[in-house]
Amino acid sequence: MPSFPPSLALPASPPWGLLLLRVGAALLLLLVHGLPKALDWSGELQRIEDPFGLGAALTLSLALFAEVLCPLLLILGIWARLACLPVMAVLLVSLAVVHPEWSLEQGQFAWLLLVLYAGLALSGPGPLVVTRLLQRSAVHQAS
Repeated sequence: MPSFPPSLALPASPPWGLLLLRVGAALLLLLVHGLPKALDWSGELQRIEDPFGLGAALTLSLALFAEVLCPLLLILGIWARLACLPVMAVLLVSLAVVHPEWSLEQGQFAWLLLVLYAGLALSGPGPLVVTRLLQRSAVHQAS
């Protein structure tokens, strides 16, 4: 196994790794799916699949909850494990019900997001979350 010079060897940092995974997965979903839907509500109402017959408006609202609100909560680290569940549900519905014909290659983005969100649901957000930063700030201001 090659050894790296001390200047290139980084110590393991699970908190920073979880922050990168959390923010990266959330931004990917938010920017690729959530915001485009939110910014083109009327157009999305015409395009959205409604696999359970809930109506386009309700289906789109549920998708926006999972693709906008949940990623924002995940970025902040607020209710992070719970915020992963609606995202995972939307991804599973997309893969199993809406696009069952997709090959692994065609659905790779959804599968990758599913793996990331499932991992974050299992691991939790880590210690670098907004509530801890606010608590530290309050403690420093009080002292």
